Order: sequence, then structure tokens, then C-alpha cells
Amino acid sequence: MASSHKLDVTPTITQNTTLEATASAVGGDSKGYSVKVQTQASKQRTRDFGILPIPVHLRYDETRPFHFGIILNIAFGVVCTFTAANLYYCQPLLIQLAKSFDVSFNDVSRIPTLVQAGYATGLLLISPLGDLVRRRQLILTVMLLAASLTIGLATTSSLAVFEALSFLVGVFTVTPQILIPLAADLAPVQRRASAISIVLSGLLFGVLIARVLAGIIAEFTPWRVVYYFAIGVQFFVLFGCYWMLPDYPSKNVHLTYWDILWTMGKFAFTEPILIQACLINMGSNACFSNFWVTLTFLLGASPYNYSTLIIGLFGLIGMAGVSLGPFVGKAVDRLVPWYASLFAISMLLLFEAIQTGAGGVNVAAVIIFTFGLDVFSQMLQVSMTTAIFSISLEARARLNAINILSIFLGQVMGTSAGSKIFTRFGWRAAAGFSLGLYGFQLFVLLIRGPHCSRFTWLGYEGGFEARKSIIDERKHIHVEAAGSTRDGDHAMSDSSPIQDCEKGGNDSAMNKPPTTTVRGN
Repeated sequence: MASSHKLDVTPTITQNTTLEATASAVGGDSKGYSVKVQTQASKQRTRDFGILPIPVHLRYDETRPFHFGIILNIAFGVVCTFTAANLYYCQPLLIQLAKSFDVSFNDVSRIPTLVQAGYATGLLLISPLGDLVRRRQLILTVMLLAASLTIGLATTSSLAVFEALSFLVGVFTVTPQILIPLAADLAPVQRRASAISIVLSGLLFGVLIARVLAGIIAEFTPWRVVYYFAIGVQFFVLFGCYWMLPDYPSKNVHLTYWDILWTMGKFAFTEPILIQACLINMGSNACFSNFWVTLTFLLGASPYNYSTLIIGLFGLIGMAGVSLGPFVGKAVDRLVPWYASLFAISMLLLFEAIQTGAGGVNVAAVIIFTFGLDVFSQMLQVSMTTAIFSISLEARARLNAINILSIFLGQVMGTSAGSKIFTRFGWRAAAGFSLGLYGFQLFVLLIRGPHCSRFTWLGYEGGFEARKSIIDERKHIHVEAAGSTRDGDHAMSDSSPIQDCEKGGNDSAMNKPPTTTVRGN
């Protein structure tokens, strides 16, 4: 009889995680026997790279899961701030760089492009490694390389060397895109969006604060001091990461690097949620870049004629919007991501309409729009990222890389198209361009409803409930009912427990069934 058997199924995968499931979870009779799936944890990892000791409180222990509290969450955000800043220090320094290297403005204009090209390369080739290797070691490695290469930026007297190093610094400035999926993995489900929003806020602060800091430092000192500051900050943050970043097991140990890249490409064409989110994020970031790039043109001309200093202070309004990130995350945690996205896009349409109507007439409209743009763009990105991470636990780094690449493409599109439209047709046409893009985002969201199954491309399924707690409660009831049904079916079955496991087993979390040894008892 099935009830007289007990199975021990032990995979040969060497990963420091333990998964115990009753047979009811895999289609068997939980009362008669149990199935235990446990990866072999031969020895706790105690050293980074086989040399540096991992602080005891950061070593992974399957019996004592890490507590991802608010302090560690904020620390992740701070790390993102001062690593993402690497991508933007050069932008206010182009005039000084041209004079220092004795070249034209056209020559130094390549530097920001090279930094961004390097960043795109790192997103594509390095950040997906978060699904393959231990992320503590990966983060420490890329941070050390970025900080070390910045030394060359501060000391070189050759423009060609500066350009090459700028590209490489961009390649290794992908720490935020490794930390965001890690935060999603470590955070409790009920506050995942909040955790993501805090880390994302740190990233956005880095984008905004880098220009301000570089401009202020370069105003009173040589431009090289900006990079000396960057070196010091990066090594300080690296030291902090060594003492606070938890060691977490590798995922997908059965995959190779080329498998990771291949599945990235596959996800980009086969996952409706991902494609929907990427299209929306691409449009949203095109609008975001369009505004910030053309803001200087708008405020520097009639009727405002503001100085560079006054224009720069508008960045503080953006920072105020970004600082509301934790509250935005809490709101998203309470809603189904689709509804949070719908609210964010609707508000962005409203604020963009204000900018289109009065942005070039009254500065109050610009101030209101600046604040609203940063708040609700962040809300939209957090909700879309939360939806993307729900696709697969084991593929979050790859899914995030695809998402960030779409954001990058949107920023390039917004910068290029927005500048051309503004210079040729004026501020209202540029604002109207963004208004049209928000309409496109709303259309893309509405053609696929909030509760569609994973591989449904268009339409609506599962009702219109907006509260995440209600949806989770319904899922819990459904799982319990399904478990009771399976138990009843198995009681009438003459099949063996091994056959039941083969029929009902679900190894989707591992992406690949582990090699098993079955022992009867």
C-alpha cells in the first residue's frame, strides 16, 4: 500500500538551500508518506574567493534565514546611489575636459555616449550572472573593478585612455541591477514592492545627485577632484558591502553562462508580462528623459531666462519626488501591480497635460510637473518591476536585465527625439510628444488585464479585484481545496508513491528536475 512507504529524494545539486514538501504538494498522499527534497550542503562557505573570510553573521545558513530589515534595505539604496553616480559625473565636466585635453567640444561629447554604451554592455553580459553565481562575490568584484578603473580616469592625460576607461567603468557599474533582484529575493512577499522602491530610489538619487555634486566640486576645484571624490566614495561603499552584504546561494547551478544568455533572449519574446512591462517602461523613460533634457532649453529661454544655477535647483524638486519612494512602494504592495500601473499612468497623463498647457507660460506648472513626474514615474517602474519578478524566482536577474535594457532604450529615444522636437517645434510640441507616449502606455496596459495567466497575450481573465490581499487569500483557499482533492483522489488510487511523485512533481523553482536517488523504507 502507498501508506507504507517513505521516500527520501536527494538531488545531487550542490546548493545551500533546503526544500521540504509533503507528498500533497507533488500529487501524493501527505498522510501516508512524505517527500523530502534537500540539496547537499556539504560545507558552509566561509571565504570570499577562497581568500577573504566572510563575516560570520553574513554566512548563509539554511536554518537561520537572513532578516532583510529596513536598515539593510536602506544600505542597498545607498550603495546604488554612489555606484550609479559613476555614469553621470562626466556630464557637467565636458567643458573642463575639453580644455584639459586640448580638444574640441565635439570630441569630448563622445564620453557620455561611451559611458552609457559600456553600461548597456554590462547590463547585457554581466548583470544576468546574478542568476548563476553567488551575488555577494559578484557585487564585490564589479565594485572593485569600477573603483580601480576610476583611478585611471582621475590621473590620465590622454583623451583616448579616458574614453576607453569611461567605457569600462560603465561596463562594471551594474551593481544596482544586481542588488534590485537580490532585494526582491530577500524581502518578505508582503513588502517586496517597498523593498524594490527603496533600492530604486537610491538608484534615482544617484542619477540626480551625480550632476549636482560634479558641478559644485568642479566650480571650485579642478575636474580631477570629482573623480578623486568618486574613488573615495566607491572604496568606502565597497568596504561597507564587505561588512553588510549577506552571502546568498547560487541559483540555477545546472545552467551555463551561455544558457543564461539564451534564456534571456527567449524571455524577451515569449513572456507577455515582460513584454508588456518593457514597452510601458520604455515609453515612460522616454518621457522622463525628454523632459529633463529639454528642461534647460525651456527655462533658459523666454519668458524665464533662468541662470544655470537656478535651472540646476530643479533637480532638488526631482529629489523630493524620489524621496517618496518608500511610500510609493507601500502603496504598490497593497495593490495588484496592474492597478498600481494604471493609477500611475493616469496621474502622469494628468501632470503631462498641465505641462503641455502651461509649461512655457507659468513656472508653477513646471514645478508641479517636475514633482509629479518623479513620483509617478517611480511608482510605474516599481509596479512593473514587481510584476516582472513574479514570472520566475530563478530568473529575476535575467528578467531585470531585459527590463533595464528597455528602460535604457527609452532614455536614448527620449533624449534624441525630445531634443529634436523641442529645437524644431518648441516646448509644447515636445510636451505633446510625451503626452502621446503616455497614451501609448495606457493602451498597452489595457489590452492585457490584471489577472491574466502567465502566457495569455491579450484580453481579461480572473475578474477585476484590485486588492492584493484578497487575491492572495483566494489563491490560498484554491491551493487548500486542490490539496484536499488530490488527497481524496490518491486514497482511491492503487498507484505507488513513486508513480504519484512522477505524475505530480513540480520542479519549476529549480528550472530543471534534479538527479534523484530513491530509497524505499
